[in-house]
Amino acid sequence: MSDRDKRQMRSVSVDLNTRAVGDGDKVIEGYFAVFNSETELFPGAFEEIAPEAFGSSLENDVRALINHDTAFVLGRNKSGTLDLKVDNKGLWGSIRINENDTDAMNLYERVKRGDVDQCSFGFNILAEETDFRDDGSVKWRLTEVDLHEVSVVTFPAYADTAVQARQKDLETMKKRKLDKRKNQLKERLKNAKTSNA
Repeated sequence: MSDRDKRQMRSVSVDLNTRAVGDGDKVIEGYFAVFNSETELFPGAFEEIAPEAFGSSLENDVRALINHDTAFVLGRNKSGTLDLKVDNKGLWGSIRINENDTDAMNLYERVKRGDVDQCSFGFNILAEETDFRDDGSVKWRLTEVDLHEVSVVTFPAYADTAVQARQKDLETMKKRKLDKRKNQLKERLKNAKTSNA
């Protein structure tokens, strides 16, 4: 399995909110991803999400989790307890909290107090653009992803595994570029020998 086939996680530092809707249902809502916002993965390597990235996966069977833990499901779009939308800012979600679930209620109260206020999402990369910039840095732009889950997280960060995967991607790309240059040079030398003979 290549690194691109592995599930990946990305986090965003935007505030989550709580509110009561309708007949008192409690919701947690906020942006789980922000578009066109460059994030530095490691020195000289950046990533951003294109506005069209989630277009084909909003109909997926997506779960809302606590800290990416599948044992703690807060909501699910197929059951109507998770609502996901894309607007000009990013991927917005609203999770309807089950008041009979103590884990969900505890999280709701933590978000309400401001103790927990950030989000993340889990996905696979389907399409991306790579830009090797003149200053020696590289930027990946995610143009299509397969969304699996969104999470309310205590410590949002680009996971070490995501950084390692990107470092490996970069090494592979650099090796391919070097191999291509070597092959072009060999071809030129071969053609020069043939024309001089």
